[in-house]
Amino acid sequence: MARPKASGTARVPLPRRPAPTAEHPDAVLASSGKRAVLSWELACFVAIGIASTAGQALLYWLLRGWWPPAVANLVSLVVLTVLNTEANRRLTFRHTTASPARAHLGAGALFVLGYLMTSGAVLWFKNADPQASPAAETLVLACASVVVTALRFTVLRTSVFRARTR
Repeated sequence: MARPKASGTARVPLPRRPAPTAEHPDAVLASSGKRAVLSWELACFVAIGIASTAGQALLYWLLRGWWPPAVANLVSLVVLTVLNTEANRRLTFRHTTASPARAHLGAGALFVLGYLMTSGAVLWFKNADPQASPAAETLVLACASVVVTALRFTVLRTSVFRARTR
């Protein structure tokens, strides 16, 4: 037996291993490719959203010293919406076929909704507490922006940046 083993001519029949199977039922419901894309989009969108919200809040806070709340919000939102849309087009939704014009037009429509919601929140807060500081207004603006951002992701993903069809 030692000689056939040493020469490599010995054959030992082994049973075939079963194919790997998923242990959890959810593991086979969706392909990992779709999950990976959604995970990337969410992570990227959140990172860009945090940076955009911080940028908008900072710009609003700086402009609030010279302008009323609605004007400061409008200017800060216009600047950051353009930057945010371009960052999301290039990073978050890079696998889609949306042109820059389509991306910015779609984001422009969402801009109106975002402006109305964020300005409404700040003006409501300013009406409720006329002595509120610009820092408190900025906090209200940031909270309203988080709500707008969640809605924005859903609309951008499903309408503006639809995935390529093959």
